[in-house]
Amino acid sequence: MAQVEENTHTPAKKPPPMSILEVGGVPLPISSNEIWDKISKFEARPDDLILATYPKSGTTWMQEILDMIQNEGDVEKCKRAISLDRHPFIELTFPFKKKYDFEMALEMPSPRLLKTHLPSHLIPPSVWRQNCKIIYVARNAKDCLVSYYHYHRMTTLLPDPKSLEEFCQKFMSGEVAYGSWYDHVKGWWAAKDKHQILYLFYEDVKKDPKRETEKILKFLEKDIPEELLNKIICYTSFDVMKQNPVANYTALPTSIMDHPISPFMRKGMPGDGKSFFTVAQNEEFDKDYQKKMAGSTLTFHTEI
Repeated sequence: MAQVEENTHTPAKKPPPMSILEVGGVPLPISSNEIWDKISKFEARPDDLILATYPKSGTTWMQEILDMIQNEGDVEKCKRAISLDRHPFIELTFPFKKKYDFEMALEMPSPRLLKTHLPSHLIPPSVWRQNCKIIYVARNAKDCLVSYYHYHRMTTLLPDPKSLEEFCQKFMSGEVAYGSWYDHVKGWWAAKDKHQILYLFYEDVKKDPKRETEKILKFLEKDIPEELLNKIICYTSFDVMKQNPVANYTALPTSIMDHPISPFMRKGMPGDGKSFFTVAQNEEFDKDYQKKMAGSTLTFHTEI
């Protein structure tokens, strides 16, 4: 099991604002830009499983579900390392790691579970060429925005978000890492008609985890006993994961993630986001949302 460092509260100093460089019209973290040539040439394998999400849309949660499925419910195997070390991001790099994530991926045995926050049009071409299976998880915009805001507050990996009002404006205009939430969810929604993509909704998984996990199992062509299915659902529940140091990011020092400011896993309950908005902010956001999602067949639930 991964070593867990005691998390004592020493307020972390925020770094200078993250440099944003665009790739394909999408703002990405400077670390991704620096190695973009290698990322774009990343070689996928036919049996790779890709977990794709916009930031703060249930990435860690779905990773735990998929890890439990791949390890046939072996809890100890799923505690072999912290979340960031078990399944690398295709495009991300972290200053506290000795290797780039894509280098970690190259050394992993098959079958690999890889993560990405990239929009569909920036995915390495080899993923499409190899016809990899992809699971995409989408979360409703307001909850995603508020969760992203609190994540900015507690991690030194991202710049200070200032006020929620300022962050809301940047989110609506796509001036955050990984760009427009609207383009991201719509891009992957369109891609599912051409590729092996299971498109899931955060709110559906929260409302009926058994039904959604069964969808995943069918997509992965796996058949497991009812007892194991129930075990997976229990182990990957919010309350259990919140206490799991290899999944809740408390194993990282406060110089990277300062949980007393805001825990990485806060509430996870659909509908929480709108409570942070004023009446005026809600009206402005809803008007902008209707404009940007006009013509899309995507429908999100804000409550369960």
